[in-house]
Amino acid sequence: MAEKKESFETKLENAKKILEQLLDPNITIEKSVKAYEQGMQELQDAQKILENAQLKIQEIKNNES
Repeated sequence: MAEKKESFETKLENAKKILEQLLDPNITIEKSVKAYEQGMQELQDAQKILENAQLKIQEIKNNES
């Protein structure tokens, strides 16, 4: 079964929700470290999606020339 890919916007929304968790003054250090790791992964995934989109745009521009 193929893995469902999340969109760039979904990745950013997930990172935003994780940031909200990190801003909670009652969060434990263990939970904050885990949330930070998850948030960084979401942002890295979003960055990869953005880079792929930029490559596709560049390819289209090069093919039009």
